[in-house]
Amino acid sequence: MTLPTPPALEVIDLNITFGRGAKANHAVQNVAFRVAPGEAYGLIGESGSGKSTVLRALSGLNTTYEGAILLHGHELPHVRDKAFFRQTQMVFQDPYGSLHPRKMVNQVLLEPLTIHGLDRPQQRVEEALRAVGLGPAFRFRYPHQLSGGQRQRVAIARCLILEPKILLLDEPTSALDVSVQAEILNLLHRLRAERGLTYVMVSHDLAVVAHLCERLAIMNGGRIVEEMTVEALRAGQATEPYSRALLAASAGYRPAAEQDTFATA
Repeated sequence: MTLPTPPALEVIDLNITFGRGAKANHAVQNVAFRVAPGEAYGLIGESGSGKSTVLRALSGLNTTYEGAILLHGHELPHVRDKAFFRQTQMVFQDPYGSLHPRKMVNQVLLEPLTIHGLDRPQQRVEEALRAVGLGPAFRFRYPHQLSGGQRQRVAIARCLILEPKILLLDEPTSALDVSVQAEILNLLHRLRAERGLTYVMVSHDLAVVAHLCERLAIMNGGRIVEEMTVEALRAGQATEPYSRALLAASAGYRPAAEQDTFATA
């Protein structure tokens, strides 16, 4: 008898509160979802909806939560170990703030290799840079010598260098120009196909999520109000009033689905 493959990531009844007493902010409330191995899953919502707070709990940056987060069927401790970070890496929103301004790219990429004690460091650095479309010469540049898109490619290379299975994407294109956004999304799409990666992406941009993900959850007030496939999104099959209002505000969504809004996303 073949046992079913567990989800790559599973979130069960996640609750996150900041503050205490009358000033407490219940930022995430009873959030639950599953992400299959190799799937790309999106969390969509307005600012303050709780989507980035969920991602910080998944990544281990926020350890004060209630509920459970499972990795390949095993519940994770609130404080993560090195093994977790070998499997799960995060690409941050701001490519300007996520790289040390006084370290060359070579130092930035060598650091995780040193922490985890991996061999062939210089070869791994060159391989990671080539994987994101940058040549070995970029090893000896500082962040201020790179464009925004190049910085984000270096940030992705820093994640890839540990050969993880899961990437957490915190609005990885929102700080970039539109033309560069498309390049980074295409890069992420290619890397996922080549490496069998699993993605969880946070974004406020429906077109971005529709381009990269198969399924998405719409968040409001710390809760998931609706979960749907991208195909259902394109067909105009949102059922919750908030979802329909968000889609209308974001992309001219029409309930009658007269045309595919995201056909060219």
